[in-house]
Amino acid sequence: MSQVIIASQLDEDFNEVIRDRLAKIHPEAQVIGVPVGVPSDLPPQANILLLRPINVRGYTAPDTPPPGWPYGAQWVHLVSSGIDFYPQWLFNGPPVTTSRGSAADNLAEFALAAIFAASKHLPDIWVKDSQWNFTALRPLKGTTLGILGFGAIGERLAQKALALGIKVVALRQSLAPFSAGVEAANDIHDLFARADHLVVAAPLTESTRQLINRDVLGSAKPGLHLINIARGGLLDQEALLEALDNGQIGLASLDVTEPEPLPDGHRLYSHPRVRLSPHTSAISTNSKEEIAETFLANLERYVANVELYNRAN
Repeated sequence: MSQVIIASQLDEDFNEVIRDRLAKIHPEAQVIGVPVGVPSDLPPQANILLLRPINVRGYTAPDTPPPGWPYGAQWVHLVSSGIDFYPQWLFNGPPVTTSRGSAADNLAEFALAAIFAASKHLPDIWVKDSQWNFTALRPLKGTTLGILGFGAIGERLAQKALALGIKVVALRQSLAPFSAGVEAANDIHDLFARADHLVVAAPLTESTRQLINRDVLGSAKPGLHLINIARGGLLDQEALLEALDNGQIGLASLDVTEPEPLPDGHRLYSHPRVRLSPHTSAISTNSKEEIAETFLANLERYVANVELYNRAN
């Protein structure tokens, strides 16, 4: 294996974490910072590319790669879990891997925080004067959590929910059995009909775009709390607003939308039954270490010339 030269689009503080870790295991390795966006004019000696999302904030990459792509890159590692933020041509060259699972606990905890906030009326019950009004808070034990998509995020979420005495029912495309304590839904309509809280954790593909449409929302248990921590494109937002207006959906906690950010004045900002956050559920104070851990684990496989984890192509 030739010397490890990494071209990285990560911020410099992230690169420093990777450099510090590499110094102990591959002291000859180098990390070279490169601009974000469509990768072009990479250092000729770089054989690994650490890539940030490209198609974000209204930008869409060209349908064809830049001249010279993939330069000297033999492996491309995405710092995101999903692949929908990247042009298709990226997957027609060297092996591409994702950071799937690196933020699974962060996302699961965020979903649980949204469930706690809804059930315990947070922050509405905080008081600022002597006018104390008692509110009956809904228990979580015995409620039903639906999970749409059951990869690393769904698995971690299910484990945490079961420990709280929450029933878990899930649906995914794979025929693999669910972990202990998780019940399989018959279909998406059954999932929505049974859940008190439903977390969307599925990948966005052409086949799943607007999977949660007016018909599916119409199947929901009245008052369902819908939580989307996956991708905004999975959800028909106009149909959601209708379901919120008529009470079929009691509350929507959305960490993702389409587009991102939503334009000023969009109804999701002001709807009284919507809790909107700026696609932040995966980000934590440990993100540098989490991204480094996932990348470096695969780097060992790259150096050993064995199959890489989390292949996207």
